[in-house]
Amino acid sequence: MKTLLAALAAALTLAATAATAQTAPAAWRAEWPATDFSRSSVEFAEILSGGPPKDGIPAIDAPAFQTVAALSTRPADREPVISIEIGGQARAYPVAILMWHEIVNDSFAGTPIAVTYCPLCNSGIVFDRRVGGEATTFGTTGKLRNSDLVMYDRASQSWWQQFEGRAIIGKHMGEELVRLPSRFEPFGEFAARHPDGEVLVASNRFGRSYGANPYEGYDSLRQPFLYDGAYDGPGEPLMRVVAIEGLPDAWSFAYVQAHAPFEVGGFRVEWQAGQASALDTRQISEGRDVGTVTVTMGGQTAIYHVPFAFAFAAFNPGATIFHD
Repeated sequence: MKTLLAALAAALTLAATAATAQTAPAAWRAEWPATDFSRSSVEFAEILSGGPPKDGIPAIDAPAFQTVAALSTRPADREPVISIEIGGQARAYPVAILMWHEIVNDSFAGTPIAVTYCPLCNSGIVFDRRVGGEATTFGTTGKLRNSDLVMYDRASQSWWQQFEGRAIIGKHMGEELVRLPSRFEPFGEFAARHPDGEVLVASNRFGRSYGANPYEGYDSLRQPFLYDGAYDGPGEPLMRVVAIEGLPDAWSFAYVQAHAPFEVGGFRVEWQAGQASALDTRQISEGRDVGTVTVTMGGQTAIYHVPFAFAFAAFNPGATIFHD
């Protein structure tokens, strides 16, 4: 009898699992034949098309650089860049270029890295691009979840949530990429700190309008693009916040400006004026001043990023956003 009951329980469990199993849309399966859609940590219904197909927004796989002093076309001092320093070397990746590619696969100071930027969430994050101990490269799926970029790794075709650095579908489901310290800062600040630093330069082969913002006025909207979740405050959904790895909460730029410098959880948070919004006017260099937040620990750049409030809340339900 116990054996029969155990078998019946197992059969019911299997039936329940089958009943709740997700089936990937036929278009996904056709476009992604190597992706294991049987492994997923999210509901497929949460994932929306952003418009472009797989690699329709092309990642940069062979980045070219010039030194600050040798730049043929110098960004305006107030234009935003994502900067990283490893082993005393420094590189800057202009958002004017990242806006059109969203991912740069690079190797820097012996470390394989992926510099990523999702314009719709304003999340700029640098990852070590090794998965399972092996270096891979990343591309864009053309999909969004919570309005955030869904990437894929080219080795396994697993899908990764950029905001979290976590695989949500495929062979590596549940695994997380290692984040690296970086800054979202104006070019002039980077150049002053690193006069011998290198700067990503644009290639003409993609035919993109570098320096232009294809999301004109986006960060003044009342509702994010391709996001159907609710945001109940504080502040506006498209206000910038600072999210620090290791801390559960976030702080709006307005709060930081009013209270900086301040210490929280061993981190020092500072603010200064002088950075243009990349998502305001048609020309990035003319964007309104949104200021720069930096976070350090022991004088070294911490791991943090400066997304919009709605995105932070979507990926951190129940967290507090401090805002004046």
